[in-house]
Amino acid sequence: MFTPVRSRIRTAALALSAITALALGAIATTGAAAAPAPVKQGPTSVAYVEVNNNSMLNVGKYTLANGGGNVFDVAVIFAANINYSTGTKAATLYFNENVQRVLDNAATQIRPLQQKGIKVVLSVLGNHQGAGFANFPSQQAASTFAKQLSDTVAKYGLDGIDFDDEYADYGNNGTGQPNASSFVYLVSALRANMPNKIISLYNIGPAASRLSYGGVDVSSKFDYAWNPYYGTWQVPGIALPKSKLSPAAVEIGGTSQSTAASLARRTVSEGYGVYLTYNLDGADRSADVSAFTRELYGSDAHYTQ
Repeated sequence: MFTPVRSRIRTAALALSAITALALGAIATTGAAAAPAPVKQGPTSVAYVEVNNNSMLNVGKYTLANGGGNVFDVAVIFAANINYSTGTKAATLYFNENVQRVLDNAATQIRPLQQKGIKVVLSVLGNHQGAGFANFPSQQAASTFAKQLSDTVAKYGLDGIDFDDEYADYGNNGTGQPNASSFVYLVSALRANMPNKIISLYNIGPAASRLSYGGVDVSSKFDYAWNPYYGTWQVPGIALPKSKLSPAAVEIGGTSQSTAASLARRTVSEGYGVYLTYNLDGADRSADVSAFTRELYGSDAHYTQ
């Protein structure tokens, strides 16, 4: 039995969507240039952070005892939502008050991680309103939402977008069911809008199984794909090289240290290039983190408050 995908706590829908403000232009990514991170050999480590409860800055508090490199290479803001406007009958990008706070305070919540060499990506998740990545009714509708995503990346100086096709509740509010073309159109448009940014796939939901349409396969347009079931090993069913896949997935503090170590060991032995973690909080988790860094990088993890 797989463990539940996630335990999500959402605040009430009090925050305003930032989409109407996107036309005002990008917030400058000011600050010192990123210092070269110490060289780290081994898989890319990813950390999802539930920003309703925890700070993104926690990702930057872990370094390798041997060499001082960052433990985590990619930090994921969890999560923005794909909502549905019954007025315009269109999908809209929505930020709850906690996600909005992180974005509005990019100078103190995002830029410090980037200056350490850590990429910061925004995850986008369904919100029970019928809108999802897999049911855009036309190529134009998919392209319009893709522009909302790429505009957000540019506005807040982010490093990319992560797709998580859960909780869409397809069919609500008179929306359509998943179709074959929707996600292909969306990913194609997003990649065209931001050719040098990260696009990652949390390998779950109808979108994840609809990657090819009309002779176009968007698999190669993703930078990463990962297993969504914590405490398990499952190779994502997408045609990407091993270097871009994480069959291992762990919940920090929720997956046992022995399991985390075993999954890390298998990641290395089978030649995969990514290791996914979820729910990094503000506690000193160096024991949990060291369980997998010893296998991935041959070093314990050091925590700095």
